[in-house]
Amino acid sequence: MLKTLLASAAALTLTSGIAAADYSLTILHTNDFHARFEPISKYDSGCSAEDNTAGECFGGWARLVNVVKDARSRSNNAILVDGGDQFQGTLFYTYYKGKVAAEMMNGLQYDAMTVGNHEFDDGPEVLAGFMDSVEFPVLMSNADVSGEPALADKLMKSTVIERGGEKLGLIGLTPQDTPDLASPGKNIIFTDPSEAVQGEVDKLTEQGVNKIIVLSHSGFEVDKVIAANTTGVDVIVGGHSNTLLSNTQENAVDIYPVTVGDTAIVQAYAYGKFLGELNVTFDDEGKVMEAQGEPLLIDGKVVEDDAIVARVSELAQPLDEIRNEVVAEAADAIVGDRDVCRVEECSMGNLIADAMLDRVKDQGVTIAFANSGGIRASIDAGEVTMGEVLTVLPFQNTLSTFEVSGQTVIDALENGVSQVEEVKGRFPQVAGLQFSWDPSVAPNEGRIQDVSVKEGDAWVPIDPEATYKLVSNNFVRGGGDGFSMFTTAQNAYDFGPDVADVLAEYMAETGPVKPYTDGRIVKK
Repeated sequence: MLKTLLASAAALTLTSGIAAADYSLTILHTNDFHARFEPISKYDSGCSAEDNTAGECFGGWARLVNVVKDARSRSNNAILVDGGDQFQGTLFYTYYKGKVAAEMMNGLQYDAMTVGNHEFDDGPEVLAGFMDSVEFPVLMSNADVSGEPALADKLMKSTVIERGGEKLGLIGLTPQDTPDLASPGKNIIFTDPSEAVQGEVDKLTEQGVNKIIVLSHSGFEVDKVIAANTTGVDVIVGGHSNTLLSNTQENAVDIYPVTVGDTAIVQAYAYGKFLGELNVTFDDEGKVMEAQGEPLLIDGKVVEDDAIVARVSELAQPLDEIRNEVVAEAADAIVGDRDVCRVEECSMGNLIADAMLDRVKDQGVTIAFANSGGIRASIDAGEVTMGEVLTVLPFQNTLSTFEVSGQTVIDALENGVSQVEEVKGRFPQVAGLQFSWDPSVAPNEGRIQDVSVKEGDAWVPIDPEATYKLVSNNFVRGGGDGFSMFTTAQNAYDFGPDVADVLAEYMAETGPVKPYTDGRIVKK
């Protein structure tokens, strides 16, 4: 009730003078789809055919088609846009890269998308191939790509489209820290998002465009900063933080839309579970007079399109042998939800870290270190297939072993808890290590309070001067998620087995997995 009242108040603040308005637009939007072409469970992982038939699944390409069709039928002027991160997350991406995403988005007739950080997971070349395949502009304003041959003269900062006789300016945004999150290479220079947006707004305004929408894969908190620091932006369609803004959903972070200054901000969670629907009314001068709407839940009540069901089934055939193999059993649900694992110890984080450490303990390794951003789903109780494991760990990262000082471990933990407020993926899940941290301390100013390592059966304070052998994944060891302190590690070997294979084998060996947390990470 409170969210509904707040939403009404937010809408009313934009309604003065609505009688003078002469143009309405429906903005349909998705973000962070992450290759969920098939229906998903309540854990955002795979959903069985039986559960789907029973109406217990969400999303999927075949449902999205019908939800978009229905939403368009309600509007005289509608656009469909995406907030980035179509890539990565299931075997569909692992096997096909961006080809299936291009087919789906072309079929749905998207009008534009921004580049998410995961669009760079396999380098600029794969992104360029995707761009060659799609029939709409892919945008990124806050980067200089002139030095990258694959994207120079191809990746635009902004574009103008027409709908209902009016010009709409669209601007793209990508996380400024993408080099820490993915593999864009050394030829792309990422820049401040607010400055980039204002620069494009000014150019578009000079061209006579007075209705401007930013497609931002920067996260909800950054979007609010951009709205406050810029002028001329009417709507920000967000992504990256998987934020649910809603006036009706109990677990929503805030109302839909959130208004900062003259800018309406929206985001629709992730994984194709919702389709955002924002109805905006502009006056003759392009000023937003009203902005209201709600993300549409794509649950089991939504009818699937038969032709798309058949197409997805056809595309899944090469994947079935891999993912249908039962590799383990879970005695209870193993929590890998980003809202848990990116802020505290979680059972999936413990399981992955334990598995990594177990694999290399005979090499004298005593500490395992996993970034929560690499954990992409939960697993429910019962049989566990390789497909589910690969959905949890889709990045094909390999085990990396190396040696660093105790002080470097402390520095790494400090980095790991430095962006908890933003729910960033650098939060550390560990094994062979215990630590406490204090969120009241400023980031990188001593949030880490106590760190202990295991010696035999005892826990002892870490020695900053001693050398420790660690295991992580090659992404973290290479400086990903801000772990630059690991790039100069000694005796590094980054070419171990795939972490997903390590996890599957560990789960198989330990019998029915009983998920747990044991206090290895303590928030003071």
